[in-house]
Amino acid sequence: MVYKFPMRYICTVKVPMEQAQEFLQKATQLFVDNGAKSLTMDELAKEFGISKKTLYQLYKNKEALLDEVLNYRLQMVIEKMERLDETVENAVERMFCSDEEIDRAIRSNDSMLIRQLVRYYPTIFYSHMARFGEKFAKVLIRNVHRGRAQGLYREDFDEKMYAKLFLQLVMSYDTSPFFDEQEKERVDFIEQVLHMYMHSIATPEGKEQIEKLNK
Repeated sequence: MVYKFPMRYICTVKVPMEQAQEFLQKATQLFVDNGAKSLTMDELAKEFGISKKTLYQLYKNKEALLDEVLNYRLQMVIEKMERLDETVENAVERMFCSDEEIDRAIRSNDSMLIRQLVRYYPTIFYSHMARFGEKFAKVLIRNVHRGRAQGLYREDFDEKMYAKLFLQLVMSYDTSPFFDEQEKERVDFIEQVLHMYMHSIATPEGKEQIEKLNK
């Protein structure tokens, strides 16, 4: 498929919003499959059936494209989480409720994309994680407020601090010397972190529900 770009500015070229989303969706998958460093702008231009010059009119360099791709992924995941907040009333159940697209995004992080971002583009990676942390912390804090109102979470902890601790643990998979990704996959690691977090904030009634949901 040849991409023609004539309505929303990505860089210096105006692109229709629908085509821009389609472009970012495919670019995201290419980076996931090939890695942040390995995938070249030449290869990207070839995949989209456009010249390298046109690609550089869209994005001034690969770093700018990577940043846009990560923002696209972040927005997709956060929107899915917010929709789950609206549809799942029980706070404990919500935390263990999975979504196919979110799960796929988490699992895809085991690819070269994240590893190469950490190694070759640390500024982009940590900037992205800061943005993700800020938005995801709001999801966690809303969940705590709902869980307290339902009698499922304790009152005697600082929800903002616990959200930061949760995120710090999740991020440690990529940066800590204590975890070997060959021994524990990311999705299993995050599941263990979630269980630890939930048990630390739950009331006895909340813990009963955790046990029921994980039988």
